[in-house]
Order: sequence, then C-alpha cells, then structure tokens
Amino acid sequence: MKAIRRFTVRPVLPEPLRPLSDLARNLRWSWHTGTRDLFRSVDPERWAAAGSDPVRLLGSVSTERLTELAGDRDFLDRLAAVSDDLHTYMTGDRWYQQRSERLPAAVAYFSPEFGITAALPQYSGGLGILAGDHLKAASDLGAPLIGVGLLYRHGYFRQSLSRDGWQQEHYPVLDPHELPLDQLKEADGTPAQIALALPGDRSLRARIWVAQVGRIPLLLLDSDIEENDLIERGVTDRLYGGGSEHRLLQEMLLGIGGVRAVRTYCRLTGHAAPEVFHTNEGHAGFLGLERMAELRAEGLDFDAALEAVRAGTVFTTHTPVPAGIDRFDRELVARHFGPHAELPDLEVDRILRLGMETYPGGEPNLFNMALMGLRLAQRANGVSLLHGQVSREMFAGLWPGFDPEEVPITSVTNGVHAPTWVAPEVYRLGARQIGTQRAEEALSVGDSDRWDSVADIADQDIWELRRSLRELLVLEVRERLRASWRQRGAGTAELGWIDGVLDPDVLTIGFARRVPSYKRLTLMLRDRDRLMDLLLHPDRPVQIVVAGKAHPADDGGKRLIQELVRFADDPRVRHRIVFLPDYGMAMAQKLYPGCDIWLNNPLRPLEACGTSGMKSALNGGLNLSVLDGWWDEWFQPDFGWAIPTADGAGTDPDRRDDIEAAALYDLLEQRVTRVFYERGRSGLPDRWIEMVRRTLSLLGPKVLAGRMVREYVERLYTPAAHAHRAMGPDAARELAEWKATVRGAWQGVTVDHVETSVATATATAELGTTLALRVRVGLGSLRPEDVEVQAVSGRVDEEDRITDATAVALKPVGAPAPGGGWVYEGPLSLDRTGPFGYTVRILPSHRLLASGAELGLVAVPPEDVAEAAGLLMR
Repeated sequence: MKAIRRFTVRPVLPEPLRPLSDLARNLRWSWHTGTRDLFRSVDPERWAAAGSDPVRLLGSVSTERLTELAGDRDFLDRLAAVSDDLHTYMTGDRWYQQRSERLPAAVAYFSPEFGITAALPQYSGGLGILAGDHLKAASDLGAPLIGVGLLYRHGYFRQSLSRDGWQQEHYPVLDPHELPLDQLKEADGTPAQIALALPGDRSLRARIWVAQVGRIPLLLLDSDIEENDLIERGVTDRLYGGGSEHRLLQEMLLGIGGVRAVRTYCRLTGHAAPEVFHTNEGHAGFLGLERMAELRAEGLDFDAALEAVRAGTVFTTHTPVPAGIDRFDRELVARHFGPHAELPDLEVDRILRLGMETYPGGEPNLFNMALMGLRLAQRANGVSLLHGQVSREMFAGLWPGFDPEEVPITSVTNGVHAPTWVAPEVYRLGARQIGTQRAEEALSVGDSDRWDSVADIADQDIWELRRSLRELLVLEVRERLRASWRQRGAGTAELGWIDGVLDPDVLTIGFARRVPSYKRLTLMLRDRDRLMDLLLHPDRPVQIVVAGKAHPADDGGKRLIQELVRFADDPRVRHRIVFLPDYGMAMAQKLYPGCDIWLNNPLRPLEACGTSGMKSALNGGLNLSVLDGWWDEWFQPDFGWAIPTADGAGTDPDRRDDIEAAALYDLLEQRVTRVFYERGRSGLPDRWIEMVRRTLSLLGPKVLAGRMVREYVERLYTPAAHAHRAMGPDAARELAEWKATVRGAWQGVTVDHVETSVATATATAELGTTLALRVRVGLGSLRPEDVEVQAVSGRVDEEDRITDATAVALKPVGAPAPGGGWVYEGPLSLDRTGPFGYTVRILPSHRLLASGAELGLVAVPPEDVAEAAGLLMR
C-alpha cells in the first residue's frame, strides 16, 4: 500500500548526546575529518548505508545504540572535543578578522546552484561545486558571506544507463525535512516567507531554508508550498529544467526573492546587512533590480538608484561563449514587470534596456542576462586569466572605442576547497610531516612555506600513498560498475569479469565532467586501434575511468556517452576502461585521489577555468590537458603535460580533432607511460615521484579556494564596499546627473591638434628620450575636471596598432583659448626600443568611477590630426 502522507520522524537524543544534533546540522562535517570520524564511530555500517550523511545516520540508529553511547565515557569525551572545536571555529578570529583595512560588514553571494555535499544535491556541475567551495573557503577564512540559492525538490537528476548505453534520467523527490536544513521562522514560530507578484494578480511565494555551511548561512528558497498554485509550486522543481518562462521565474525568484530573503534573514537573526552583492553568473542578475526598487522607495530616481546599486555589486561570468548565456524574449520579460506584475516602481522600458544587445550583430528582441549583470555591476571578472581575456573580447561591444584589454572585466582564477577534496590519506601524510594545525592552515589559507615541506617526504612514502589511493579507487570502481550493470539488466552470473576490472599497479587516467560537445568526451576514441594498443600494452598499459552527465535535453551529449559506453563494453578492453554513471560529489571524492593522470581535452578556449584537474593535483595527480582555463595559466613541464592544439582559423573541426587526438596518443605513448613505468636505482619511478612532489609544492598553494576568496576580498569585495559607502543618496544623484551631462555633451569633445618637441614623422629617437607633448582639445560644454586627456604609447605592430600600451595623463595649461579650446601638455617617455607609437585620447573622469572605460565613451584624433602629428617609429 502507498502512504497518503509522509512524515519525517526525528530521533530524540539522550541529553549527553544532544551536541550530535548541532554537529549534524552544520555542514562543516562534510570537510572536517574529526567530525566525520566521530559520526562514523556511532555505527560504521549505518554510516556507510546513510551515504556518510549524519542527519540520515541519526534518523536510523537504534535507541539501544544511542543509550549505549550516552554512557560511553570515551565517546562522550570525543564528542565534547569535537563540539568545542566547532564552537572555536564558529566564534574565533580568523584571517578576515585579522585584517586591518575596513572590510565589508557582509557579502551576499548568489548562485543558481551550490555543491556543498552529496547529502544536499543542489548542483549539476562545475558552477555549483565552485559556489560550494567559495562558501566553505569563506567560512574557513572568517569572511562574512551569506549564500543565496534555490532549493530544488528534484535536484538535478540521477543518471543510469540502459542496456545499450543510453543515458536514463531519474528525479527522486527530496524532502527538506530529511536534509541538513532548518526553516527560517518568524518570532512567532511561523515559517518566514517571501513573495513575488506575477501577471494576472497571481503571486509566487517561497519559504526560506537555511543550510549552515560552517560560519556561512546558505539561504535556499522553496516554492513547493501549499500557499502556491500548482504551477508556482513547480518553479523550484528541478535545476535547469522547464521552458523559458519557467527559467525566467526561477531567475526572478533567485534574484528578487533572494534579496528579500537576505533582508528577512538579517531582520530575524541580527546578521549584518550586506554591503556587497556578488552575482555568480547571470542567473541571479535580477537582484540588482530589487535593490534599485528599494532605493526608489527611499526617494532616488532610476538613474541614481542604478549608480548606487552598481557601486556595491560584483558580477562573475563563467561562460566563454555567447550560447552559454541565458537570453529571454523581451516581451516575456516585459510581461513580468511593471504596474500589474513585479517591481511596479521601475519603468519597464528602462529594465529592458539593461538587457539589450546594443552592439553590432546583437538580437534586439532578446533580453540578455549577462549584459544586465554587467550593466548592474561596477566590477566584473572572469574565472581565469585566459577567460578574462576571452570575456573582454566577447563583451567588448559594450565599450566601443576601447581595445579589448581595456574592457573593465578582470579575472580571479577559480580555486578548490582542499579540505573537501584532499583524501584523508593525503591529509594524514601531510599532518605527519608538519603537524595537524599547520596542515589545516596549509589547506584552508595556504602559503608556500607549508607546501614546501613536501620536499622532505620520502620517495617511498609518496609512492606507497599513490598506490594505496589507486587501490581504493579500483575497489570503488568495481562496486559501482557492478551496481550499474545490474541496473542495465545483467544477472549476477554475467558479472564475474568485474572482479578483474582495473589493476592497482597500472597507470590510471581519469576523465570526469559534464558532457557538452566542447569538452570532447570521445576525443580519446578518435583512433580506436591506438587507444586499444595503449590500454593493452604488454609492458606499459594504461587504464581509464570515465564519468559524466549530459543535460537531459542534449541528445548529442547522450550519443557521446553511448559511444564511449559501447567501446567500454567491449570484452577485449572492459577491464581497462570503464564508464561510471551518476557522477557526483561522492564519486568525485574517490575518483580524484585515485587517478595518476587527470585528462582534459576541451576545444580551446571554451573551458572558462575547469577545476577538476586542481582537485586531482591536490592529491598528487598529474594533469594532461589542453592549454585552456587554469592550466593555460599555471602549466609547467615540471608537473604535467600540455596537449598541443590545432586552433588555427582555417582548421576544419574534424581535422582539428584528428590532430589533437594524435598529439594525445603521442604524449601517452612516448612520454607519460615511460615516466610512470621507468624505475630508478631504488626500484621506484623517480621522475614520476618528483613530478608528484612538484605538483603538490608548486600548484598546491595556487589552486586553493582560500587563495581565490582572499583575492575576491582584496581585489573586488573591499573596493566594492568602499564604493558602496561613498555612494550615498546625494553622491548617487550627483554621479547620475554627471553621467547624463557627459553623455549629452560628448559629441562636442574633440582632439583638435597634437604636436611634440620633434618632427615625429621621420624621427628616430634614442631609448630614454623624453619628448614634450602639446595637445589642443575641444570640450564643448564640459569642464577640464570632467575629462582626462591621456597620451597612450607603446610598441606598434605592422598596422600601427599600439600593443602593451601605457597611458599617461596630460595636464591643462592656462585658461581656455578664445575658441573654447583647452591646451594640455605633458612628457612622453620613449621607454621601449623598436617600433614605437603614440596617440592621444579623452576619457570621462569622475572620482566615483571605477574605470575610465565605464561609460564606454572616448574621443580620439580625427585622421587629419593624426597624420599631422605623425607616429614615432623605430
């Protein structure tokens, strides 16, 4: 019989065990070894059956066992020590509290997905895992973040395979009462709610669940409540599901509802109000509109409210291609805003302009969430150096007249939360080397001194560690592979071969990630004969573990998975290559440490960062990757290999794949396998061990999420907080009025004449020479304090384009000329040899601007003036 209603019955813990409840409700257990060991000792078998989830464990452990533990003095002493450690962690000063500058009182961090732990499946891939690692690292550093997301009742999806290798999706229902969550409640005990107005006098309501991620509260909005109609209840049904309107409602709930949830949380708990709002991708971009509506209610007009909101907003883009950006029909967006829907005090046409693709080739009838995110944020960044460059080129149309390198989008390279991803065996070896406290600090904050101690670990210890991790992975793979084949319909009698799958002494390659086409899951299959030779080599074999999910609507990705699975099903090689379905955090935490090589072969430059290889590196795995994302930035031959790319403009896609696959096979055959299997005098692979050592000591401190969050605090959050404080109502009105004035008068800004102290057209000057530059400009109705006149100089290419430019401000001289022109003068230093050139330009200038390019306005010399000034050459 089927129950008509379901309840979650929580255990009543004996008084001495009450601290277990607090430990289970704080997700720090997901990365704190001592807490996990304590829960494991409650009942090791039930701990494994509960998927290492303390909440599920406590819901299943017997009353007799709880009574026994309540009288176990050793257990109670351990419980007290772990509880005291959590209290110290939650209340003590950490890196953030030890800073001297005025840091933000709080930062609100919005993301459509968060990967904290497998026990809270609210993620699909890298974006969510990155967001989860961001919160955990902020907690370890003591940074006062508030996370904001949605609670998806079906999560993303669970993946299995059909008999013929086709991906199957399953959507189990998640009961929030069975998850490590607490409802946010009003003072009278009723659930706290937020509401959005919808067209047709409808409303979308959501309750607020709180996941405590160490020191960080993560607010998750849940629309599956009785107060909503059926359609509205389904808004938070699943991650990245549904049609356009469904996605739009999700993003409105995340952005607008998220701000309301933050205000509610701060009101009920006394948490400091955020000074900075960080939008992790464009999905949460509507948060800026809600904050503008708040300011409109306080008396600011649209333009002043926009400036006030921009000052305290940070926008991070994660996509390197326009196709990866959410875009909605303008009419659909317009219908959900205005007098009869949401944010009635904001003019709908002004809202729509924030998302307009105003650059050449843009779609005028689409609303672009990334463009809105950029226009509502004064500070923006990509997630690696290369991705920052790609983003500046992709969005350069918003700043016409500026070279891509001057587009105001910086980069902060992603990192990973080492305490989450480092295997316990690796951590114990480090703690034995430098002590527990220093090892924890090395993983959370990170500095090279602590990581340098890897040099002192004996070769034998490193090699034994790597083999033991490989052996653990082999056991995990066999267990998962057997479960997968049973789901595919195989009987026990058919599966005896699985006991011989993988070998703990064979070089092991890992490849696990989402399966869009650009990540090229099947590049390794390009020449199947060569791949078989690698897998079955008599002296230097390799074995490969593959995992990944395709989006439910992506049949192309599903076909790639099926192609790989069918190859892996071949009896000739199935002991050497496996595909594991249902890739998620629990699998990943076993996969990364156990692989010797982490393979990554995307189409360059379509991998914005790619953090899976970082997790492998923290466990001593070596990277074999295309130079894309973070690997382009930090690759050295000392600790890995770069797959050459054939990315010339005229290269046919099929030929490109052939070339790059051949390069991959060559690297594996001629270099990687030889280093792994080659033995020195000690009988150990000395060169391989040295590469592992360099991976840990050189890459370790760089790939940490702690390093990443410190960069966000220092380079983005703190400047944004200072700008927010400076942008009071009067300053916001002043800046908005000034911008309107400058935009209206800019057509009157001109560069009229340029001259130097030498005849520049034919001069050959010596290094170190300083020339006097004199420029006459027209400012129309603007004043000198409204602009900055710059000399921009540097080396020039064959087409006289300035590269590696340096800009120097010139100063006005005297009063305006009779015709209204102004004269500016300044030195021009010839500080580089070779072909050299300069130009002059005028930019808007105001103390409240974060960048001279912010308005997208620039005036340069017309052609006749430039020709008269000439170019300094040679």
